[in-house]
Amino acid sequence: MTDYVTAMTMHRRVLASLPILLIAVPVHAQEPEEQLILLPAVPPPPLELDLPPYPEFVPFVAAGPPHMPRQVRAMLDEAMKTDDSAAVAAMVKFAQATQPYDKDEIKGLHRAYLDRRAKELAAKTEAELARIRASGPLELWKGQIELGAFRSTGNTDNFGFTAALNFNRKGIEWEHIVQARADYQEDRGVVTREQYSASYQPRYTLNEGFFTYARTQYERDRIQGFEDRYTLSGGLGYRVLNGRTMTLSLEAGPAVRRVNYVGEPNETTWSVLTSIDFDWKINSTIKLSQDASSYIGSDNNTFTSLTALETAMSKRLKAKLSYAIEHETSPPTGSLKTDTISRFSLVYGF
Repeated sequence: MTDYVTAMTMHRRVLASLPILLIAVPVHAQEPEEQLILLPAVPPPPLELDLPPYPEFVPFVAAGPPHMPRQVRAMLDEAMKTDDSAAVAAMVKFAQATQPYDKDEIKGLHRAYLDRRAKELAAKTEAELARIRASGPLELWKGQIELGAFRSTGNTDNFGFTAALNFNRKGIEWEHIVQARADYQEDRGVVTREQYSASYQPRYTLNEGFFTYARTQYERDRIQGFEDRYTLSGGLGYRVLNGRTMTLSLEAGPAVRRVNYVGEPNETTWSVLTSIDFDWKINSTIKLSQDASSYIGSDNNTFTSLTALETAMSKRLKAKLSYAIEHETSPPTGSLKTDTISRFSLVYGF
């Protein structure tokens, strides 16, 4: 009996403590568990990389030079198909500025173009020289025919008609120039102007700049006071400019003049001739020219000037506007010192 009572008493105590255990268990479950880090007893070995052996010398791989872009090359090739060296030079300069790593290749292309052009020009020049050597005296002539009207002031003040011829033959060393002009006008059946002139001038080239010349000239102008005037001269000339668009030559030498005056005794005088011949092709259609001469003697001096502007209307036809001045310091009695003529004419070249 005693053992039963004791057992029941212990049972009641266990049941009484059971809520306390139920409360304590959740609280204990919420506590974080401690993490355990296991350290090896022996440290790991060092990291080693399995790499190929390092070469003793760095290998060399041959590589060609860089090439310019195809678009730039095509642009240069297209420009170099032409004969315009100035345009090609500008294109080469632009390509070198935009492609600095290809300067050597661009220079090589330009050098090859210049060599080719030099050979072409040399062959063309040689062919032209051969053609000139094989030509006859009546070949190689070029000419112009001029027809038009004029207005004169001075000894006469009226309108008239003008005609002119100009022939030129250029050889290797010789050049021949033939010129003729006629101005004629009538007023009520009376001739108020009748002026004729013709000249022939050969030139012989000494070198690139200097040349010798001779000139024979005939003039007739009764209004100016002389029936006939003959001039013979010769001397030395120099080409100051001899470009494609601009030429300038100077001449100087002695001259002898024979004048048959109207109503006065004839005379022969010596003088010094100087002349200027200037031509400027402003563009492909417009040309400006200036010819001037002076005969300076002891009794009478003659100064002439001819300024002309030509405009191409077609390949062979041109319109020409010119202004001429002729001044005599001691003209015959009854004649004025200065005559001026403004001409408008059409020029046909052949």
